[in-house]
Amino acid sequence: MSWFYSLGVVMQALIAGLFTWFMTLLGAGSVFIFKNPSRKLLDMMLGFAAGVMIAASFWSLLAPSIDMAERMGMIPWVPAVVGFLLGAVVLRIMDLVLPHLHPGEPIEHAEGIHTTWKKTVLLVAAITLHNIPEGLAVGVAFGAIGAGIPSAGVAGAIALAIGIGIQNFPEGLAVSAPLRREGMSVGASFFWGQMSAMVEPVFAVIGAALVMVMQPVLPYALAFAAGAMIFVVIEDVIPESQLSGNSDISTHGAIVGFAVMMLLDVALG
Repeated sequence: MSWFYSLGVVMQALIAGLFTWFMTLLGAGSVFIFKNPSRKLLDMMLGFAAGVMIAASFWSLLAPSIDMAERMGMIPWVPAVVGFLLGAVVLRIMDLVLPHLHPGEPIEHAEGIHTTWKKTVLLVAAITLHNIPEGLAVGVAFGAIGAGIPSAGVAGAIALAIGIGIQNFPEGLAVSAPLRREGMSVGASFFWGQMSAMVEPVFAVIGAALVMVMQPVLPYALAFAAGAMIFVVIEDVIPESQLSGNSDISTHGAIVGFAVMMLLDVALG
């Protein structure tokens, strides 16, 4: 891993973003093995993903935001609250504007501005929208290192990337499996499933570059990513995991996911 530590933070963010995309690719590739995976399995994996995202939002984003704000002489809670709310608001605006369709919903329930996009594109757009804050979170974590923040470290940023990568695996399957059930070929289902996470390395680089040149906004940027991720969890991931009546198993998955991300962040960060 010494080669990784020797790289610039933007390149580190790019590699971390590519890793999170690769985990989505692996998850989408499961469609080659499971033509029609168990709904209980999917719901448990979605619950796990929700738990990881909730834990990452606090341990890897909000807590460092408060710590950094205090070190920079700010009122500690201001950047955390303002950034968190702003992240949720921006995601809500994007949710209202970008045409998309949540998995399991009929095309009549498509959200965003009216469009003639096919159901496949709308499904992929929904997951793509929700992958943006994950890429941004990874980028901001690495950007904090380049900005010279004492409490920011490569190990903590790697822990965040690993956690998001782990929860991207079930997300990849959650995209490709419904497309397969819709009658799409295995290859096309895999392609669109992995494409949904291509925004993550892009926004990882953007996040890292921005905070390096605008250090005072870093506590706000961390909280912004947290607010955006929590919005995704409440708006999409948890409701989808409960859609088929498997609330108990999805809840268990969320508890395990939270514990795994907490362990990664505390042990590595």
